[in-house]
Parts: sequence; C-alpha cells; structure tokens
Amino acid sequence: MKKRNLFLGLALAALVFTSCKDEKVTAAEKSVDTYVIYVDSIGNIEAAEVKANWQAIDEAYQIKVVEADLALENLKETEAAQARIDASKAKFAALQAQIEADMQAEAMANSKQLLRNTLFGEGKIGDDMNFGWVNKDNILAVYDQFVNTAQDNKDSYSREDWDEIKLMYEALDSRKNTVEKEGLTSADNIKIAGLKLKFAPLYTFNRMGAKTEEMKKAKE
Repeated sequence: MKKRNLFLGLALAALVFTSCKDEKVTAAEKSVDTYVIYVDSIGNIEAAEVKANWQAIDEAYQIKVVEADLALENLKETEAAQARIDASKAKFAALQAQIEADMQAEAMANSKQLLRNTLFGEGKIGDDMNFGWVNKDNILAVYDQFVNTAQDNKDSYSREDWDEIKLMYEALDSRKNTVEKEGLTSADNIKIAGLKLKFAPLYTFNRMGAKTEEMKKAKE
C-alpha cells in the first residue's frame, strides 16, 4: 500500500512538473510570437502615424523584445526561435533608422523655416526660395529686417544656420539686381549698401566662431 502511494505520489509530482514545464514552454512560445507579430504590425501602420506615436511604439517594443529574449530559456527549439527574434530585431532596427532619419530631416526643415520666418516674416520665404514679392518699394525694409535680425540673434546661430543665412542673403542680392532695373531709388540703394557692409563682417566673424565652437564640442 505504501509503495502504491509512493508511486502515485511520484507520478503526480511528475505530472505537475510536466504540466508546469509545458506551461512555461507555451508561455515562452507566446512571448516570441507576440514579439514577432508586434514588429510585423508596425509595418502595416501609416508612416505619419508611426512617427507621431514613435515613443509609445518604441517603449512597447523594448518590453516585448526583453520578454522574447528571456523566453528562449524555456524553449527546446531555441535556434529556430532565435532566428525569428533576430529577423524581427533587424526589421525593427531598419524601421527605427528610417523613422529617426525622417524625423531628423523634418526637424532640420522646420528649423530652416523658422529661421526664414524670423529673417523675412512668417511664410514669406519657403523651400522654393521665391523672392518675387520683394520689389523696389519694400526691398530696403527687407534688407533692414534681415541684417538686424541676424545681428540680434548672432549668438544663437549654428554653423548650419549661418550657411542657410548666407544662401538666403545671396538670393536676396540676386533679387536686388532685378529690382534695381525697376527703378530702385538712389537713396534706398545707398542705405542697402550700408546694410550690406554691416552684414559682411557679421557673417564672416560669427560663422567662424560657430564653426570653432562646433569643432570644440566634437573633440569633447
């Protein structure tokens, strides 16, 4: 009777152990599946929505990838599971690189537009760099705002900002050549010449300083 009870006890213990083991395997397989499915699902979302919700997407990803990696300890066919996890990691890394590149490009574009807005007025100059709105009656005011705004904000500009400023300055100068033929007054022309003399050293000195600061930070 005692032997029978002993065997029953051992059999029951083995059954419980097997059941627990099976549950761990099932849970592990589910963690891997959930991770792979999650990564695949991101690819089905519109790019704009992904970028808008990227922080939440990334936070959820970090949790699921940790769970998937830990699940490998409870799987028999770890090689196949590892291959699935690695493939999803590569897929997410590629998506992350693309999203971050897009977001950086958008940030740079927004930064450039903000710079144009401060130098010329809200929405006056876009990516097309169209200066057709500048004429003989307002060109002096345009130069004045441009040069004095650059002067007032010189300490906050990066080297890239100064490069963009120089690009816009040259485009404004090109427009001036056209405006002069339309009857720009001598008085306005002289005042513009004075502003140009003010801008030249302002640009040269401050761009050099911004570049030096950039190189200093790069060495740190």
